[in-house]
Amino acid sequence: MRMAFPKYLAVFIALVAVFNISNAQGLKLGFYRKTCPSVEAIVKKTTARVISRAPTLAAPLLRLHFHDCFVRGCDGSVLINSTRNNQAEKDAIPNQSLRGYGVIDRVKSAVEKKCPGVVSCADILALTARDAVSLIKGPIWKVPLGRRDGRVSIITEALINLPPPFANITQLKASFASKNLTTKDLAVLSGSHTIGTSHCSSFSSRLYNFTGRNDTDPTLDPNYIIRLKSKCKPADLTTLAEMDPGSFKTFDEDYYTLVAKRRGLFQSDAALLDDPETKAYVKLQATSHGSTFFKDFSKSMVKMGKIGVLTGNAGEIRKRCAFVN
Repeated sequence: MRMAFPKYLAVFIALVAVFNISNAQGLKLGFYRKTCPSVEAIVKKTTARVISRAPTLAAPLLRLHFHDCFVRGCDGSVLINSTRNNQAEKDAIPNQSLRGYGVIDRVKSAVEKKCPGVVSCADILALTARDAVSLIKGPIWKVPLGRRDGRVSIITEALINLPPPFANITQLKASFASKNLTTKDLAVLSGSHTIGTSHCSSFSSRLYNFTGRNDTDPTLDPNYIIRLKSKCKPADLTTLAEMDPGSFKTFDEDYYTLVAKRRGLFQSDAALLDDPETKAYVKLQATSHGSTFFKDFSKSMVKMGKIGVLTGNAGEIRKRCAFVN
């Protein structure tokens, strides 16, 4: 009987992967060519207007897309508001620091004026994330479109599916594998931490109470600990720290240099040095000025954008992203 569980688990993961792949086949480049040919131009223009004034919003927009795709697939469920009868994903603890909802609403409104009831919020989120990254000197990739919007958003599913900042490498690999993403995808997509900020509370245990004995995380550079302690005091819930100090507004390969020096902000960043494949990827990008990072990131983002999508007649096209029709 001991062997049964792993077999069933393997079958389950395989079925999830097949579901993701089969649905993703409904996505294609130029999906709106006839129904809303100017959609990508509208999204880019509106996003550019926002990022030119507030470049720090690029990271939250990218994070929104990631948090959407890892829960129920890329169906825009992270955008749905809670109701009296249902607590939605956006109110889960990992999502309470998400920002950028207003940007998505602004882009959706601009698209709706031109093409009412045609383009999904899920597609708008995927396009906006892509454009936000490219506007801060990051890569640009072609986004297959045709996602439909989900009608369900459940708070507990966010807690179960989103990998926490304190996850170890085994947990991270399992989380990504369950979404049909590889260990390389994990190493590549972690590079998104090259932009943005984090609340001190997401990593303060590494500075003050790592094992419950008022100690520090031995995998974190001691000199960096001193620097972080000067910024983040114990029990600080409001202060923000830069993920990639010095270039947190620019999408580049510096993240890997930091991780290689044991200066990754989260335990999940440090965990990349605990696996031969992810460690090799970190070292490669750190020593080659990110020679393949942009190309790899583009490929992994397209792959992530296909997780569990709704296509065809499934789901709906929401009129307003925060509310099901």
